[in-house]
Amino acid sequence: MKKSTRAKSKPASNKRWVREVTTDSTHPPKDLFTKSAPVIARSLASKRVSPKGAGSGMRMLTYFINRAGKGLSESRRRTLERAKELLHERIEKEKQREKKKAA
Repeated sequence: MKKSTRAKSKPASNKRWVREVTTDSTHPPKDLFTKSAPVIARSLASKRVSPKGAGSGMRMLTYFINRAGKGLSESRRRTLERAKELLHERIEKEKQREKKKAA
């Protein structure tokens, strides 16, 4: 019998990496992710919530969606995905403005 060269996967455990993640780069207001997509995007793009910029807000939103996983309802997931699209558009506009300034 031939031995497999693949590494064996670790057994499933109750410990998840997301429980250990802490952040100080974004400070979302309480219940922000229960609001509408435009409100979420606008808030996460603000310097008050994301001092390091809108990209930091995008990472927080993606992290929230990933952490919620299967517990997120389909309608809430759609709303959050729409917020990601709006935030992405805002980030792209900021990049375009910076390019125009530099030129």
